Amino acid sequence: MEIHEIPTTTTPRKAMPSLIHSSKTNDANQFSPPTISTTMQDVIVNADTIISKWDPSRPSLEKFTSLFQENREEAEVFVKCVGDLRRVMHFLVSQHAGSSQLVLANKLMKIAMQRLEKELYHILSTRRECLNPESVSGGSSLLLSNSDEEEDDDHVGSDGVSDVERALLDLKLIAGSMISFGYSKECSKIYRITRKSIVDEELYRLGIRGYTVSQISRMDQDALEHQVRKWVNTAKVAVRTLFRGERLLCDHVFAVSETIKQTCIAHTTMEGAINLFRFPETVAKSKRSPEKIFLVMNLFETLSELWPETESIFSYEPLSPIKLQALSSMHKLSDAAQTILSEFVSSIQKNSSKTPIPGGGIHPLNCSVMNYVSLLADNSGILSDILADEPETVARSPFPESYFDSRSPTSRVASQLAWIILVLLCKLDSKAEIYRDIGLSYLFLANNLQFVVEKVSTSALKLLLGQDWLSKLQTKVKLYAGNYESVAWAKVLSSLPVETEESAHKIKEHFKQFNSAFEAEYRKQSSWVVPDPKLRDEIKVSIARKLVPAYREFYDSNLAILSGEKNLEILVRFSPDNLGNYLSDLFDSGVVISRDSSLSSSSSQSGLSRCL
Repeated sequence: MEIHEIPTTTTPRKAMPSLIHSSKTNDANQFSPPTISTTMQDVIVNADTIISKWDPSRPSLEKFTSLFQENREEAEVFVKCVGDLRRVMHFLVSQHAGSSQLVLANKLMKIAMQRLEKELYHILSTRRECLNPESVSGGSSLLLSNSDEEEDDDHVGSDGVSDVERALLDLKLIAGSMISFGYSKECSKIYRITRKSIVDEELYRLGIRGYTVSQISRMDQDALEHQVRKWVNTAKVAVRTLFRGERLLCDHVFAVSETIKQTCIAHTTMEGAINLFRFPETVAKSKRSPEKIFLVMNLFETLSELWPETESIFSYEPLSPIKLQALSSMHKLSDAAQTILSEFVSSIQKNSSKTPIPGGGIHPLNCSVMNYVSLLADNSGILSDILADEPETVARSPFPESYFDSRSPTSRVASQLAWIILVLLCKLDSKAEIYRDIGLSYLFLANNLQFVVEKVSTSALKLLLGQDWLSKLQTKVKLYAGNYESVAWAKVLSSLPVETEESAHKIKEHFKQFNSAFEAEYRKQSSWVVPDPKLRDEIKVSIARKLVPAYREFYDSNLAILSGEKNLEILVRFSPDNLGNYLSDLFDSGVVISRDSSLSSSSSQSGLSRCL
């Protein structure tokens, strides 16, 4: 260990009259060198006695005994004695540079500093429980107020001082003494090495590990979610407890030196803090997938939440790399989120599935996209922060005029989500063209647009996109449902005659045509579906209101004319009420018309026929 010598070239200071004997009456002695006063000699003798007693190299002290724990009053005397010795040495350097007293004082000072070094190391290494992050950041009054620049000697040895505060007071006293006596290098080295090992050990215990981009990319979604949740919890503890406590401790111990304070806190926290804040950036740079955006948002939200504390704790200029890493991670996360959204839109546009959905049901693409968009809307606050200052990455033309009643949404999040839904709707239009049956293609569009409406109505999307936007989609659902009815049931309705007075032969032909058309349409639509209960009932009622009254009028007007016909139950297969029952079974897959059904087979009225 390096030991300081008191320099002999120090600029001479003005002599201290109270400590120097001089003669003004003897001209022969006017030019004699001044002599050392008895007081100064007493200081050296006293220092020799006290310092030698606690000389770490003494055989009797082979087993280390802490001065500050063994005898607190003597510890105070020891520190005061070293201070007095230092003042005497300054005088001797200027007036008696070659004296034996200066040699002795230098020797004693080296011994004293060796003792203080060992005391400093002893407290830092053995009082770790008192100096752990939770204790230090828990709000000790000594740490919460460092405005008093005077030494806290008053507190040393006073009653009622906790173990934590006692350790803090001792550290500050020892560090302040060593720095003022010219041993700042030794003092800061011991502190840096000891505290860094404690910080690194605590970070390891918290689970902070270094990951590469390739390691993150190889993790499955569940494993990555676990690591992100773990990091979020750990980061809050690390910043609010570990790093905050370390900053408070360092500021307290090295209150006498701003430079040493900043150097030490940088050394103890730099590596661990940068490693902590690098994890989000590593995730952002790893392999992207749509579901990863929620992990990205979680990480971004945590960094944003911790930023005020991060900026405060690492405010010193030497700590700026830590803040830069945190900011870099936030920017990378924002870029990653933008890119994921852009790639998600592109994946919708590139979806090339040509397989029609049975019965015109909900397309899986619709389910996945709307579930995804709904989750994004639930996190619109943090997504807004991510998108706020970033350039638009999704190249697109303005919204069609028909998409919004007045103007496009001003919210960046609303605009982004509305665009994703628009791209989805365009893709669904192209999926509808796969169906050969036009009626089924319209039912497919009605079903899928209703699914979008329902998702928007029951999620945060409604607040983002607005009621006007939602009403326009609801109008389109009715339009598609109406087109389905017109196309799918046109042949059945056209089988009923317009003229009321016709021959029995023509009446029989009309019944046959109606039976054939209705049976064919019913059988075809028996596998069609309308998943939404409200839309299903609305379509059934609408079909019944168009078909049943028209058929009832034809039935009531002409049944008497055919009353003498043989096998009348085969010729007139449906009563109006019976027809309503069949319609009420629509969109329940698997229902078919039995060939032996007759007029008497279904005399009860269905819900549909009752409302007509």
